[in-house]
Amino acid sequence: MVAPLYGLVLAGGRSRRMGVDKAAIPYGGRPQLARTFDLLSSCVTRCFVSVRKEQCDDPLRQSYPQIVDMLDDCGPASGLLAAHGAFPEAAWLVLACDLPLMNQPTLAALINAREARYTAVAFRSLHDGLAEPLCTIWEPAALDRLHQNVAVGVVRPRDVLAGDTICLLPPPASPALENINTPAEFAMIMDKFGNSLDLQCPA
Repeated sequence: MVAPLYGLVLAGGRSRRMGVDKAAIPYGGRPQLARTFDLLSSCVTRCFVSVRKEQCDDPLRQSYPQIVDMLDDCGPASGLLAAHGAFPEAAWLVLACDLPLMNQPTLAALINAREARYTAVAFRSLHDGLAEPLCTIWEPAALDRLHQNVAVGVVRPRDVLAGDTICLLPPPASPALENINTPAEFAMIMDKFGNSLDLQCPA
């Protein structure tokens, strides 16, 4: 039986390198969290925002269904495992909240590649050929393995995304996986794509 597919926007980061909350940065006139949530929710059965406990009352984040991190200092694994704990029967299409060029065709490619034999579907990174863990479909079996890894101190989600049970797709032709972590990266993206960013989110 195929697991229901839920969506999780990872918005619990501290944005230290950016210096401001990345989820609140406006692209195309809207906060990136709003754009990401609307895009992701159009592709899944249910959608949630991953937050740290102290972010629950943040005016931007409190507008969305939340799943609160249960672990400290585990990075994205905290959000993934909290989602798995809340809905263990679900698969999760996980999307980082710093991908302003993300689009529906890129997410559709992941969804269309799902098969019962795969425990995850991810894109290969253009930089090193390994899986991109923060734009990935995590099936329950992969999240079980992540839980086992974290229990012994291995917290990187990427360490789960290897082997014959993982479907690794070629990098998308578009720049959808370009993430924005610093002011310099933000300036570069706005210089190259600022006029078209309003096209990346469904109406």
